Amino acid sequence: MANRTLVVIPAYNEAATIEEVVRGAIAYADVSVTDDASKDATPTILKKLSKEFGSKLHVIRHEKNTHIPKGIQDGMKYAVEKKYDWVITMDAGLSHDAAYLKDFIQFPNCDLVIGSRTSTVNVPLYRKLISWLAAKVMNYCLSNGVFNLFGNRLRDCTSGYRRYSRSMFEKIANYPLESVAFDFHMEALSIVSKHNGNIKELPIKYVFSNSSFNRKVLKLAIQFAKKLLLRKWKLIPEYP
Repeated sequence: MANRTLVVIPAYNEAATIEEVVRGAIAYADVSVTDDASKDATPTILKKLSKEFGSKLHVIRHEKNTHIPKGIQDGMKYAVEKKYDWVITMDAGLSHDAAYLKDFIQFPNCDLVIGSRTSTVNVPLYRKLISWLAAKVMNYCLSNGVFNLFGNRLRDCTSGYRRYSRSMFEKIANYPLESVAFDFHMEALSIVSKHNGNIKELPIKYVFSNSSFNRKVLKLAIQFAKKLLLRKWKLIPEYP
């Protein structure tokens, strides 16, 4: 697993957690961290870890903050370049337990395995409601036919703890993305679905931590969901 799986971690001002996250992930696979123009000690910590882990840790430095989509895309481009078989995206704030990394290999023939947050700790009610509603909207948008309300009945469509097959992360790596924040996870799911990818869910425990999810990010997610609905109803052009 360690040689052919790359864990991609977008990070912004994660000095308090990034070392623990990297050490946890690197026990199972190679790691690529995209430092998205952090202003705290994150770059210094990553530099130290790079010296310790050598080629097992790849660090991408952004001089301008680009948020999650570009951070993950750049990690995926590195995975394409180095011919990895799988990419697993993971949070930099200790919300995702690295012990689950080994469990993603239970689905060798899947194009996308979503770490479904069936068990949660300290997650505010409003976040649970947003995730629930997003799942309803995404299942409908990705279903066949206007009157198919339930689609694949995916439980969690916005989890960022995921494993992508090579055929899918190659597509996403160079895709002209419309998402600009956490809506990336919705867009990535729609891309996999558009290309008839096989999707499964892996139950995980999710621990809520300080999040950059805010009203602006929520607004962007709602705007993207509206685009998906308009595409389903053929009111705007399909994806390229």
